[in-house]
Amino acid sequence: MSAPYEFELDGCFAERIGEAGLSRDAYARALEATRPVLAGLAERHARGELAFLRGLASSDELAALEATAQGLKERFERILVIATGGSSLGGRTLATLAEGSRLAPSVRFLENVDPESLSAALASIEAARTGFLVISKSGRTVETVSQTLVVIDRIGAELGRDALSERFVMVTEPGDNPLRRLAARFGFTVLDHDPELGGRFAAFSLVGLLPALFAGLDGRALRRAGARVAQDSLGEDPARSAPARGAAVIWALARERGVRAHVVMPYADRLYPFVLWFRQLWAESLGKAGGGTTPIAALGTVDQHSQLQLYLDGPADKVFSLVLPAYDGEGATIPRSLAGEVGVEYLSGRTIGDVIAAGARATADALGNRARPVRLFRLARLDAESLGALMMHFMIETVITAGLSGVDPFDQPALEEGKRLARDYLREMKR
Repeated sequence: MSAPYEFELDGCFAERIGEAGLSRDAYARALEATRPVLAGLAERHARGELAFLRGLASSDELAALEATAQGLKERFERILVIATGGSSLGGRTLATLAEGSRLAPSVRFLENVDPESLSAALASIEAARTGFLVISKSGRTVETVSQTLVVIDRIGAELGRDALSERFVMVTEPGDNPLRRLAARFGFTVLDHDPELGGRFAAFSLVGLLPALFAGLDGRALRRAGARVAQDSLGEDPARSAPARGAAVIWALARERGVRAHVVMPYADRLYPFVLWFRQLWAESLGKAGGGTTPIAALGTVDQHSQLQLYLDGPADKVFSLVLPAYDGEGATIPRSLAGEVGVEYLSGRTIGDVIAAGARATADALGNRARPVRLFRLARLDAESLGALMMHFMIETVITAGLSGVDPFDQPALEEGKRLARDYLREMKR
């Protein structure tokens, strides 16, 4: 397997799974419908209008980010990232991959405004050895600003106000906002968030890369892989574009077979943050005007024991995307003598990687046997290159699906009401 990933769609067609699958004619029509969408995206990309693709080849910007991350590493043992939604999910995906099975991760994320979690996080850190990265595109995100104010107050009380300036970095868009006011007051470093770049599409920018570079990710490999997928995906022939083929299948299954949910199930613990990132990407980009398919996050093999009964025997309204690292032969070996003694000879001499690989294959085949459409993403290895390719595939596939559906993938107008109401309710609360 030479490419970072291989993409298989055979499990979505009627010839494999029966009437629940797509006919080749229906797929051909859907694929042809992606052609003008691809052409439009290629034109916009050539004009520099697709913010999530800008800067992929900018070595100067990446060098500056690497220098910033290195400066933080020289001063601190760990960083606490205060962010939420798109400002955190991409970075957490990348940092988790970089840190692997490290028992004490160097990057921790404060995302949800749970008072107990915030108190526990502040009680567990060594303030003198910790830096803080605050990310909010608008600089006004209530959850992020509120936690930042608490952290500034707590760290200032512990280390003194003079110690604050060197340990906080703010990432926010240009213009007046609460985070920039805080930075001006305390002398924090401020880095500009591209105002045209939505958080869920920002993983390859400083938003995702700064925490990931601190954790040790190879940012250059990540961006190279993303740029390669983008280049290969935005050509004139949709049949040569893996994201276009994927979008055509998802869109056609929804229109022709009533598919209403999209389950993404990676078979690696380090990829679970990836599926949470995907869930936001898909939901916020496509859930508009009464349309969209519901994204569902799952993890193999654990969710074979918690969700697979529903997937196999419940409503036939889902499409499945399984992400399969090449784990065969990897990991610890199961001792032959013990396996034989307890009557599980089929495990004798197998590796833990063999077990998860067998579970993945079994899930894919069981779904197919029950006429559930299945897409497979096979990863040659689990590293920055394969993750960069995978994330770019899903971003472009999402944008193409939006084009087929006639919605703007880059806005989220319905969210603004909830944000406004939350601010109003806080103003009304008694102190």
